[in-house]
Amino acid sequence: MISPLEIAANAVMAVYIVLSGRNNIHSWWLGVLGCVMFAVLFYSVNLYADVALQLFFIVTCVIGWLQWLRGAGGAPLPIAHTGARALGWMAAISLLATAAYGLMLQAYTNAYAPFIDSAVLMFSVVAQLLLMGRRIETWPVWLLVNTVSVPLYASRGLYLTAVLYAGYWINALASWFFWRRQMRAQLA
Repeated sequence: MISPLEIAANAVMAVYIVLSGRNNIHSWWLGVLGCVMFAVLFYSVNLYADVALQLFFIVTCVIGWLQWLRGAGGAPLPIAHTGARALGWMAAISLLATAAYGLMLQAYTNAYAPFIDSAVLMFSVVAQLLLMGRRIETWPVWLLVNTVSVPLYASRGLYLTAVLYAGYWINALASWFFWRRQMRAQLA
């Protein structure tokens, strides 16, 4: 059964994700609200890594909001690329952290799918950091996260959330193309 909290969290986060994909500053405050609701929801179904992720998102939504407003030197932050070297170390650290956190959850909690849940956590952190910096590579990382999240949430009976994450997957793909166009326009 879908709870009112799941419906509300998904509605708020759907707007947040669409606005983020459209490079809209108002996405950030909606992200804070939606993440609070999702933290409560994920706690209720023993997805503890996702609870930790929502707490991280609350903090990073506030920071991202400020970064997008102020940027570098007071000008709005432009869309930019992340270097291959930086992406490589982010991926390596995420894989190591996924293994470590997954082992901890497996050993000390009743977590469901501790390694998959941990992978969603760690790669979402990378995607969010890239989003905060308005890096175009945020969107392929979100594609990866959403690909893993859909079956995870469905397996816990969070069907509405699974459907929303399938929508996030589509939005990430569309946003990747949208940001690429905006990036080319800002360079012209």
